Amino acid sequence: MTKAIMLQGTGSDVGKTVLVAGLCRLAANRGIRVRPFKPQNMSNNAAVADDGGEIGRAQWLQSLAARVPSSVHMNPVLLKPQSENGSQIVVQGRVWGQAGGRDYQRLKPQLLDYVMQSFATVSADADLVVVEGAGSPAEINLRAGDIANMGFATRAGVPVVLVGDIDRGGVIASLVGTNTILSDDDRAMIKGYIINKFRGDVSLFDEGIDAVRRFTGWPCLGVVPWLKAASRLPAEDSVALERLVRSDERAAVKIAVPVLPRIANFDDLDPLRAEADVDLVFVRAGERLPEDAALVILPGSKSTIADLADLRAQHWDVDLVAHVGRGGRVIGICGGYQMLGRTVRDPQGVEGSTRETVGLGLLEVETAMAREKTVRNSSATSVEHGDPLTGYQIHLGVTGGEDCGRPFAIVDGIPDGAISADGRIVGTYLHGLFTSDAYRSRLLQSLGLPGERRNYRAGVEQALDTLAGELETYLDRRWLGELLG
Repeated sequence: MTKAIMLQGTGSDVGKTVLVAGLCRLAANRGIRVRPFKPQNMSNNAAVADDGGEIGRAQWLQSLAARVPSSVHMNPVLLKPQSENGSQIVVQGRVWGQAGGRDYQRLKPQLLDYVMQSFATVSADADLVVVEGAGSPAEINLRAGDIANMGFATRAGVPVVLVGDIDRGGVIASLVGTNTILSDDDRAMIKGYIINKFRGDVSLFDEGIDAVRRFTGWPCLGVVPWLKAASRLPAEDSVALERLVRSDERAAVKIAVPVLPRIANFDDLDPLRAEADVDLVFVRAGERLPEDAALVILPGSKSTIADLADLRAQHWDVDLVAHVGRGGRVIGICGGYQMLGRTVRDPQGVEGSTRETVGLGLLEVETAMAREKTVRNSSATSVEHGDPLTGYQIHLGVTGGEDCGRPFAIVDGIPDGAISADGRIVGTYLHGLFTSDAYRSRLLQSLGLPGERRNYRAGVEQALDTLAGELETYLDRRWLGELLG
């Protein structure tokens, strides 16, 4: 039978995604057929799986770690937040519906069947499945109908390892508290715990391990230090975005990114963030776009019209006009591309009640929203220099107009995007374009940075191998032996 283990957290953002990726790479390096699985994910950072359809970007990364093609079954339920209390529901890669938080709770029992189907599909081709939970099993107010944590674990009979983040403090209380409030059946699923993101002398936590065992009876399966290699991996979701505050005034080129409430697929920016001589500034609400930025990037959005209204509320539209007036450059990706045009129309109310809004007017194009979503991996070539590009498209709407006569790229044989007459404003539907080393190198050279850029994908692969080696060092050897053979 296929082995499986599930990593659940004492809270969100405790490092489950990275640990699952590291375990997948460690197993793959040992020749084990390993697959990642996450029953339910909530993120606007989506990827297009190799078998078509949307999955969470984290599961795409974990499949890369496992050295296997990605599949929609690795993340059968993906929630893409559109507003404060509503999300689009993607099931096995396809849009299934929309629901607010309370309505979704009623829908979860229906979705569990899809989850179990996908888990069976993933397990059929694996020796080991490493499952990632979502949030925390201690959210007992959400336990009824749960598909993300203990609801799945008990239904599938998958043992659980809890992950606690010591960096945020209170890790002993969070572990003991989780033990206290779980039901007997749920508590019985937990086989131990991992302390994550430890800084300093590990022996200082020996008494903490004794205390947790005294209160819970659970063994410690490892104390993992702060894994620096994790910073070289694509960001998962908006929780991770809150930590992306690096600003290096010594860097030669500044690139600004306004952070809108429904920002999506901002992992597009990771290759630029990894460049030592680039200062990638994430501009938050209440801040101004920096006047010394050479380039402003408008990233994707889950709700273009709503985010365009928020952009104006922050007066970033005024900042953009001033930026362009100073000779600055702008690149809009997907929703950001749509914002750059003259108008955005939504005659069918796909995004909401607003049927038409005025765009930023920096490109001579117009966008009309449509219900049918474009979801595909793509190969492309930049029109200006012929640089090869690889990426993916996930978008609603069709964009056309005068500036589309100067397309940014040829994507799957079709012209895509638009460039302004002066060449300083660019829009495209192609996500992932900055992972192209040749294109990224040429772009940064045009901004004044000489030299070739390093191989970004090779850097991600190296980071995964480093993670695997560190987990092999810091996790309990007996437990790893039982898990990996």
